[in-house]
Amino acid sequence: MFKKMEKAKQIENSWDSLVAGVRAGNVRAMARLITRVEDREPGWKDAMKAIWPHTGNARIFGITGSPGTGKSSLTCEIAAELVSRGLSVGIIAVDPSSPFTGGALLGDRLRMKKIFNLKDIFIRSMATRGMLGGLSQAARDVVRIMDAFGKDIILIETVGVGQDEIEVVKAADLVMMVCIPGQGDGIQALKAGVMEIADLYIINKADLPGTDEVMADIQGMLELSSEIGYPVAPVLKTSALKNQGIKDLVETLLTHQAGKNKQEFKRGIQVKEEILTLMEREVFRSIRSRWEHSGELAEAVQQMIDKKKDPYSTVTEMLDHILKE
Repeated sequence: MFKKMEKAKQIENSWDSLVAGVRAGNVRAMARLITRVEDREPGWKDAMKAIWPHTGNARIFGITGSPGTGKSSLTCEIAAELVSRGLSVGIIAVDPSSPFTGGALLGDRLRMKKIFNLKDIFIRSMATRGMLGGLSQAARDVVRIMDAFGKDIILIETVGVGQDEIEVVKAADLVMMVCIPGQGDGIQALKAGVMEIADLYIINKADLPGTDEVMADIQGMLELSSEIGYPVAPVLKTSALKNQGIKDLVETLLTHQAGKNKQEFKRGIQVKEEILTLMEREVFRSIRSRWEHSGELAEAVQQMIDKKKDPYSTVTEMLDHILKE
């Protein structure tokens, strides 16, 4: 009996069964597949290959901004409003991972307890895994799994690392930049970098003093930087804690059109960057594994410690050797 139960469990957890479960709308299968793909268990690539033909139906919205702007609370209210309109929502809440242990607090579930048990919402907390832009390749894979499951909208709430947070552009169809009054130097906030990536600007905690000044600064920046012939990105005011402005924000999200040429250009950048990222990681993994197994890496380390070689010459020689082969 025990062997039969064990065999049944293995079949249930096989890659093919999990992919089939996702396609059938099985939440447990989706959760298990996400975990195994995120952990990069052997076979994850074949699973994602099977998922790929069933993607491309969900709309993907990124929510970014500095820490303390209320991104989690805003994500919670947006998701609740989307569900009230009959839409199914997936949420990827990205938290920073420790540079020492690789672990992450993953505390967004606590901040989203209002929607945690809603039937049409699936929340997945993820760590950045060292990505400065706040979004790992595994997060892109999770987006596709949720898409294949049948989620209408997928929200990616990023970690909030200031002007480095641009990775979300490579995964989202539309990016929301969340700001708040009283963050300091308004001009500093509008410098080139993270403020240029958004399709929609949100001033959260709009019940606080200084909201109109922030809105004027952002609108002024947009008028100066927007290309002729393209619509200026909307700037909206919300208060997530008081549930103010959420309906208007969701309506804007669902009806927003950035222009066909801009969308096609953006999608081309997304695909190109993902191909290059995957290639870079695979090449690095392959080269590192080879050098470590052959003993070349250990030998090179010792030569550098003994001051017989410098790191620049070492890397050049090792790469030249691989390219010649």
